[in-house]
Amino acid sequence: MRAFVTGGAGFVGSNLVDQLLGRGDEVCVLDDLSTGRIENIRHHLGEPGFRFINDSILNASVVQSLVEECDVVFHLAAAVGVRYIVEDPLRAISANVAGTETVLRAAFRSWKKVIIASSSEVYGKSTKAPLSEEDDRVLGSTAVTRWSYSSSKAIDEHFAYAYAGRGLPVVILRFFNVYGPRIHANGYGTVVARFIQQSLAQKPLTVHGDGRQGRCFCYIEDTVRGIILAAQAKEAEGQVFNIGSDAEIRISDLALLIKQLTGSSSEILLVPYEDYYGLRFEDTMRRVPDLTKAQLCLGYLPQVGLEDGLRRTIDWCQRHNFVESRAPRVAVGAGGS
Repeated sequence: MRAFVTGGAGFVGSNLVDQLLGRGDEVCVLDDLSTGRIENIRHHLGEPGFRFINDSILNASVVQSLVEECDVVFHLAAAVGVRYIVEDPLRAISANVAGTETVLRAAFRSWKKVIIASSSEVYGKSTKAPLSEEDDRVLGSTAVTRWSYSSSKAIDEHFAYAYAGRGLPVVILRFFNVYGPRIHANGYGTVVARFIQQSLAQKPLTVHGDGRQGRCFCYIEDTVRGIILAAQAKEAEGQVFNIGSDAEIRISDLALLIKQLTGSSSEILLVPYEDYYGLRFEDTMRRVPDLTKAQLCLGYLPQVGLEDGLRRTIDWCQRHNFVESRAPRVAVGAGGS
């Protein structure tokens, strides 16, 4: 298979690239390195069957030429990280919506299968648990910037459904809190990355709000397996799937678990949302995926438990001198929605 991966130098994208090349596929990566990092793919540079293009998904002519050369498109490039969405919503909305439209238009011209990375953020602040793919979205006021990310990813999905309605083979995947090697405190996987970073530095673990928020964390190997299964399944075309783990944990308990696994003496502090995100920030208390559809259609089920996955992630962080770094600008070509 000749695979084109947008955002392939990002957290999720680079792990997908590893798996595709390991299978013997040819891979072309497009990433502008705004949040993606060359270190994530440096080990592949010069390898036969691998190509890297340092450019943006908003460059329509480059996207079109690369789509024409591939068999399947994995569209992972997006603006990532809730904080960056809050700080620069205009850039984030433009990147997500215009970038996805560019990719889908190119795929439609060349008639290539597309895997679209969406997000559990699409569900908004719904209190339903578990969340199935057809459930209603529940969002706050448009004056609350947080929901612009949810809306932009939903528009991406509407674009995908519209092209699917014209016959284009498209699959939409909603990721739930991915973590693992190559996480970054300034991008996707923020909460796990931040807690590990703080624990290793013996600094207080900062839990936003009251810490009772329930989340389900999916190890990167399971996420990548779901992506590849979606690319292989003909019956998945034209549909959306939750890809994640359905094992729920409170954020305060996650902080405690990471503290224990790192052997840290750090204290755990509750920090008001407004201290980090500013005023008018809203969160959702629970987000648990229903994996029934993914299991039945894709044969997908997560295999790596949270404690095992965290141990692997902590080991990677220790081996790679995981330290705090400056926040990058919002991405338009780096991956991990």
